[in-house]
Amino acid sequence: MPAQILTHTRIDLLDVVPDAAHPVRVRARNLEAAELLHAHSHPWGQVTYAAEGVLRVSVGNSTWIVPPLRAIWIPPLVEHEIATMEKSQLRALYVHSDLAPFDGRQCIVLEVSTLLRELIAALSQVNEDSQRETLISQLILNELAEAKTQAIRIALPTEKRLHAICQALIETPDSNTTLADWAQQVGASERTLARLFERDLGMTFGQWRQQIRLAHAAPMIARGMPLSLVATELGYASQSAFSAMFRKTFGQSPSTFFAPKKN
Repeated sequence: MPAQILTHTRIDLLDVVPDAAHPVRVRARNLEAAELLHAHSHPWGQVTYAAEGVLRVSVGNSTWIVPPLRAIWIPPLVEHEIATMEKSQLRALYVHSDLAPFDGRQCIVLEVSTLLRELIAALSQVNEDSQRETLISQLILNELAEAKTQAIRIALPTEKRLHAICQALIETPDSNTTLADWAQQVGASERTLARLFERDLGMTFGQWRQQIRLAHAAPMIARGMPLSLVATELGYASQSAFSAMFRKTFGQSPSTFFAPKKN
């Protein structure tokens, strides 16, 4: 029986708990923009993926912006929160802890290959307890283990004033508001804020804002937006300036980094 597609964000997982007979289960949700699955955890691992749309996944003091060509592996028992940044088709894979494709308690960014995308779609349509379900699950576990990629992880601060600044920049990544301007808004000196960025996040204000812009570039590029327009939308002076910054960070061009992997 095909997976039921939910249109709400209530956390009700009893019908999709993975076990020895069903090591990979799928939860399908079609959600509008700005919806939130509140922080929760479970004894099994999870692959968070949007077939369409863009997600923001938050774990502890880190957040990831996840376009359709990427997914996030969340280990068992790790508390996580998922928000939709635009209308999204959320497909969460639940993986039995004994068969987790990755060790440790760190989240991992995954590249969603053409094969993995089709396997996820197939699992959501397969009849439960069938041989086809078993085979698809085995293929998914194998494909996940090969799917690591470079992360676009955004560290979040704990300090109240920094948190306000960072949340505002996540919402408006093209903002060119200077640290001095922010200092006036949050009631602190520019020197104090600079010191807090170094202490809490291990980087300068400019470096952190750069990470935000690169993360927001992912869904734009995934939708096929021209790089010149991506650069403009994110506040870069030119396409070449954006591409140079991207290559410096990831060692390859934006078009290469986000090109779908063929299988």
